[in-house]
Amino acid sequence: MTRRCGFAAVIGAPNAGKSTLTNRLVGAKVSIVTQKVQTTRFPVRGVALADEAQIVLVDTPGIFQPRRRLDRAMVRSAWGGAEDADAVVHLVDAPAQLGDSPADRRAQADVETIIAGLKASGKAAILALNKVDAVKREALLGVSAALYETGAYDEAFMISASTGSGVDDLKAKLAERMPEGEWLYPEDQTADLPARLLAAEITREKLYLRVHEELPYSAAVETTAFQERKDGGVRIEQTIYVERESQRPIILGKGGQTLKWIGQKSREDLSVILDRPVHLFLHVTVDERWADKRAFYGDLGLDYDA
Repeated sequence: MTRRCGFAAVIGAPNAGKSTLTNRLVGAKVSIVTQKVQTTRFPVRGVALADEAQIVLVDTPGIFQPRRRLDRAMVRSAWGGAEDADAVVHLVDAPAQLGDSPADRRAQADVETIIAGLKASGKAAILALNKVDAVKREALLGVSAALYETGAYDEAFMISASTGSGVDDLKAKLAERMPEGEWLYPEDQTADLPARLLAAEITREKLYLRVHEELPYSAAVETTAFQERKDGGVRIEQTIYVERESQRPIILGKGGQTLKWIGQKSREDLSVILDRPVHLFLHVTVDERWADKRAFYGDLGLDYDA
């Protein structure tokens, strides 16, 4: 059989489930998953295999109405990932399309923005309605028909990224759309992400999992040291940046217990992913202007001037 290889971008509104879908397609953890909206800040490439096809998945930041520099850079990054891809999957949160809460209305507006962008680009996308297990069939068919009639799509799938329902069919369709060519990555590689960035992302995931209600969207994690040890392990030092002094005790917790939990859970994940002992040291620093530093954007591959 002829080998195929190409790029598939997963786009959508914040919290549609893009990272969960990427991880499901790859079969391994390559993108962080939290209940915090807009977690992914830069495209993470996961590598999925389907028979003779290698699908390089670009899990993009959520597309929404940007309000500040970091927002603009993330949205530009998401559209850039879609423009360069051989296939585009627009993941839509099905329950949010039927809801009437402020969050649902924001999600609906973001979906309309994405549809307009897709139509302007002239590139037909694959519609993937997500979280279908939480919606009655009749309502689901209505949502699917309404979206498909916009003319932005040429295929539609009903899936649940969390359970895996329908994902294999979507994966097979993506494999069909990959152009003929040799694979870009070895068969056993699941992600294209520098270890320093991956380590920072894992810690940021644990941070938001633990303090997502108390900490607003105003924290970053930077890996400041990544040193191989003679015993085969790795020593990782990271700085957690927050914008205000009042946020530091939230991350530290009583007696430092919250920070200890974040470090422990991050270390456990990293030891599995890196397949070696990990010695992790975390520091919390207050810097109200971390989101305006040009170097921060360059490290993540984002456009500071977006």
